[in-house]
Amino acid sequence: MRHVIVTGGSRGLGLAIVRRLLEDGFHVVAVARRESDELGALATQCGEALSFEPLDLAQIDSIPEFVLGLKKKFGAPYGLVNNAGLGTEGLLATMHNSQIDMLMRVNVTAPVILTKYAVRNMMSAGEGRIVNISSIIASTGYHGLSVYGASKAALVGFTRSLAREVGRMGVTVNAVAPGFIETEMTAALDDQDRGRIARRAALRRLAAPEDVANAVSFLLDARARNITGTVVTVDAGATA
Repeated sequence: MRHVIVTGGSRGLGLAIVRRLLEDGFHVVAVARRESDELGALATQCGEALSFEPLDLAQIDSIPEFVLGLKKKFGAPYGLVNNAGLGTEGLLATMHNSQIDMLMRVNVTAPVILTKYAVRNMMSAGEGRIVNISSIIASTGYHGLSVYGASKAALVGFTRSLAREVGRMGVTVNAVAPGFIETEMTAALDDQDRGRIARRAALRRLAAPEDVANAVSFLLDARARNITGTVVTVDAGATA
């Protein structure tokens, strides 16, 4: 059974991705700082098809040993979904430097380093799938999300260049850019703000986590074997 690593897999969008990949028949390794009640319940239902492995992605130096441990435990990964990220809001002029550093470390440095060590195994195997979760904010911008937007734009550039580096070894690298979706990160918005955002979309609604999970599922499938270095937008037509 092929296994796929999903960071930030304990809740929200990450949990939706985990659920979908389990339906697709993968062995899923959900990575997060701690196991949520929802993920624990899902693991009880799914048995050995789902594994939880704790990791604080802010601890960059622990990533190489973590990936080595996963390989020893489960074998070489077929896929990696870099989903974990911070959505810290704030105007750049007033954000504390420590907030900026932490956001960039978790949203950019951690997935780059994690991918570095995971993709080596894929290259050796001659196949693999990497999916980076970006955001439409990377291209549209949004008030109070300049640093977050910069981090998500960095993942797009990383995606396109890495696709060139590893393509000849049978590894595809793509990004998925969700719009505003119904997760804990948008729960803080009041009904008026959510309605205003939904009205901007061509379909007049917010996308759901399951919609993004479906896009990830497709990119991991054999049907997407000739798709690499691109960004799939899932935003109900907000950027149409």
